[in-house]
Amino acid sequence: MTVVTTLSVCVPAYNSGRTLATTLRSVLDQDAEFELVVLDNASTDDTSEVVTSFDDPRIRLLRNDTVLDIGDNWDKAIRACSGTLIKVVCADDVLRPDALTTQLAVMADPAIAISSSRFEVIDESGAVLETELGLAGLLGRQTARALARTIVRRGPADFGPTAAAMFYREHYIRVGGLRGDLVFPMDVDLFARVSSFGVFFGMTEILAAWRNSSFNLCSQTSTVSKLTDMYRFHHRIANDYPDLVHRGDVLAGDARLARAALHRLRVRTVATVRNRPDLLV
Repeated sequence: MTVVTTLSVCVPAYNSGRTLATTLRSVLDQDAEFELVVLDNASTDDTSEVVTSFDDPRIRLLRNDTVLDIGDNWDKAIRACSGTLIKVVCADDVLRPDALTTQLAVMADPAIAISSSRFEVIDESGAVLETELGLAGLLGRQTARALARTIVRRGPADFGPTAAAMFYREHYIRVGGLRGDLVFPMDVDLFARVSSFGVFFGMTEILAAWRNSSFNLCSQTSTVSKLTDMYRFHHRIANDYPDLVHRGDVLAGDARLARAALHRLRVRTVATVRNRPDLLV
């Protein structure tokens, strides 16, 4: 029996009017069959108007009556999708040409539970700042253990943006969806868990771009919050999946966080002293 694989691309959006048109166009220009689900999280700007301006039958626009936490909003968007496969694209990121067909070809292998590609970083205007990033040590077929170990030891930044990944809706439901209390590592926490259903495939192609801007969630999240979230992620994923994440991985990840915290403390101390030299007296 042939299993029909369908694809849903979902875009959770909140006050995303300034970038959403570019994001949606990067999806709609893909040469693949898909539905595009956009969930407007009770935005106060023109987010919904940007979506309806496309007048494309592939788009399904949903809107919350009140603002949900980011985890609840993403979860609602994913669960509203009807496709077998899911790709989540943040409302300020973009897909590169042929991203969907290239990744769907990889996901045709039933042994692969999740795939992700390399990525690049763009600025607020869309200019490329950095390219050929991500997936160090994770290219090609990798076990779920290799993926989880690398994420814990090296951190989520080396994995790449959510838009670079593709996974199965069924697996998402079976692991209980997103754990929204882990805001910063929320996506990689999910990816590590759904990879337990098969293998991970790291793609050499650059299929997505992450926008480094002053208005995205990452830039608005404090370093302390990020480090705290990552610490909780290390210990929770190790407790839930001891076959994927071992004690040595957690210790290595925690040591990395400690070094990052010390570096941040030194930076803040130097800045304070420069602004208040009287503190040295």
